[in-house]
Amino acid sequence: MYELLNRKVNKKLKYISLAILVIQNASLILSIRYVRTLPGDHFYTTSAVVMAEVLKVLTCMVIILIQKRGNVKSFISLLYDSIVVQYLDTLKLAVPSLIYTLQNNLQYVAISNLPAATFQVTYQLKILTTALFSVLMLRKSLSKMQWISLVLLFTGVAIVQVEQESGKQKEAVITTNQNYFKGLVSVIISCLSSGFAGVYFEKILKGSSASVWMRNIQLGIFGTLLGLLGMWWNDGAAIAEKGFLFGYTPMVWGVIFNQAFGGLLVAVVVKYADNILKGFATSFSIIVSTITSVYLFGFHVDLIFTLGAGLVIGAVYMYSLPKPNTSTSSTSTSSSSHSKGGDSELDAFLPKSVLVK
Repeated sequence: MYELLNRKVNKKLKYISLAILVIQNASLILSIRYVRTLPGDHFYTTSAVVMAEVLKVLTCMVIILIQKRGNVKSFISLLYDSIVVQYLDTLKLAVPSLIYTLQNNLQYVAISNLPAATFQVTYQLKILTTALFSVLMLRKSLSKMQWISLVLLFTGVAIVQVEQESGKQKEAVITTNQNYFKGLVSVIISCLSSGFAGVYFEKILKGSSASVWMRNIQLGIFGTLLGLLGMWWNDGAAIAEKGFLFGYTPMVWGVIFNQAFGGLLVAVVVKYADNILKGFATSFSIIVSTITSVYLFGFHVDLIFTLGAGLVIGAVYMYSLPKPNTSTSSTSTSSSSHSKGGDSELDAFLPKSVLVK
């Protein structure tokens, strides 16, 4: 009776997890695209990146304080020991933090210049870059199915780009003073940086006992400092004149809160979602983004785009399928390592909280 009830609860949690993953994946991209294409004064994206980092750091601090049962002295002692005393360990996160800050800014540039559906499809190249960096840096092996899915993924993205380059979408972008090439270059660099930073971060985590929340505080400290530097370099004079919060509307705050808390929320949800469910959620979010873009932005979907997007959706799902096991024992080993590795999977997932991944 208890097992039956437990199975029902787990099944319900899986469906809830799927819904949250789909909503988070699709809503952030659509909302950024929406606020960046509205007429009138636009907020400075560099300030939004900094604000999201600050909110993430504060949220992780609150979570750690709760874990310490509100013991402020123990909380401060842990922060001091983890960040200041073990400064060499903290400094290791400067590299991924720099890359994530660059990636966050580039994603704003990409979404501001590309249709939401095109960005969502193209951004799946991060799976390809992450896989390649995993093979090169972590010596991971990929199954034949995963290699085939990577080829299909690249083919699908290429078809979408050829269709966009020659079709009506490019004309629509040009007429709204957006730069399609700038958006495309931004999303490609963002995919490369996402792949490298994710694998580098995973490599660091393997030799560390620090919690995921502490790691995100360390990442956030560097992210805030580097974000402020980028903001000063790019928009310093304009922000000094108009203010840090210039152009902020309730919708913009919604985007920032989605950035800051969306990834943290999804990281918790991932505990109830396996790789297949995550792959299905990503695929389904592409469909949601495309359909919403048709109604919200007048996006034109034709046969070629459907073919390319279909290949990407199929490839994402194929890549998430478990590797075939040669024996029952390897299956049980795999499942036990999955249950033990739940936290490491959570850790690796969290830093990519800006646009999930």
